[in-house]
Amino acid sequence: MKTKKILIIGNGFLGRKCATAWPDAILSDKKISSVKDVEDLLDEHKPDSVLNAAGVVGKPNVDWCETHQMETILGNTVLPIMIAEACQNKGVYLLHMGTGCVFYGYSSDSEGWKEEDVANPSAVYTRTKYAADLVLSTLPNIGIARIRMPIDSQSTPANLIDKLSSYARVVDVVNSVTVVDDMVDVFKQLLEKQASGIFHVTNPGAIKHKEILEMYKEFVDPDHKNEWITERELVTSGLAKKTRSNNILQSNNLEKLGIKMRPVKEAVLDVLKKYASLKK
Repeated sequence: MKTKKILIIGNGFLGRKCATAWPDAILSDKKISSVKDVEDLLDEHKPDSVLNAAGVVGKPNVDWCETHQMETILGNTVLPIMIAEACQNKGVYLLHMGTGCVFYGYSSDSEGWKEEDVANPSAVYTRTKYAADLVLSTLPNIGIARIRMPIDSQSTPANLIDKLSSYARVVDVVNSVTVVDDMVDVFKQLLEKQASGIFHVTNPGAIKHKEILEMYKEFVDPDHKNEWITERELVTSGLAKKTRSNNILQSNNLEKLGIKMRPVKEAVLDVLKKYASLKK
């Protein structure tokens, strides 16, 4: 089934990226305080599908969420539930953007965490995101697309390239990541298929922070320098209030739908080259 009209809720970095790539999409920055607010949007635009790209990540980083619990709960748990209720009432498919950061540490499965695995979030941000996953996954006609550490050719504070290159001290860990160009394409396919369930929208394989910064030095800034530290030192040195989520995810449910993403190192290399060209 081809989606004729997509309504994107959330005027952030990733919502705007999707809106730019999809000429048939409508991007809304309307403040939502109730289910009726969402129903009014649906009545106004009459979309075939909704992408919820709204949420609270905290500024300058997720540590903000540790001391702003209610704002985080309202943005990451209550808001998606209101959007889901309105979509259920109107019979409209919803694709909700979640996070793979709900998993802390590495799975006993060498291939990584599966979509159906029980997560173990510890930070306020990841707990609120997982709470929405648990609720929305009980409903029909809803897809949950979990992304991780978005990487893009466009320079922005939300881009993992910008984050890593701005830190004087970096932890060298291995992770699944999401290349935004690939994510936009996968989201569109999920919306067209109106696919239900949980999907790990991450590029196959895993990559170390050190590998990303080596590419950054090669293509962007040969003079870049940083210090490498441990995960423990990240907290003990005061750089973070809590340890960050580091994990590897499997994308079995995408594979079942025949949806593929480029291998992670191939995709990241391509993005770094594009990032460098845009920086010139």
